[in-house]
Amino acid sequence: MKVDSTLNIGLQGFQQATQRASEAAHNIASQSVTDASTESINQSDLAENLVNLKEAEISAKANARVIETASDLVGTLLDIEV
Repeated sequence: MKVDSTLNIGLQGFQQATQRASEAAHNIASQSVTDASTESINQSDLAENLVNLKEAEISAKANARVIETASDLVGTLLDIEV
């Protein structure tokens, strides 16, 4: 696999993760609370969106590491070429 394709895969994965995080955060914020009781909140939707938010965070961190590693590899290759 080429370094530039690895970098692109990392970037695409990071963008997808941030999109999923944004959607989950929006869904969490959109739940209306009419009173202070927990009955007014859909607990399963809230739990699902919290899990989605955490998964997106983990995915974004993993893809950031891919991007960082690909960038380091490019730097190493440039050092070798020069």
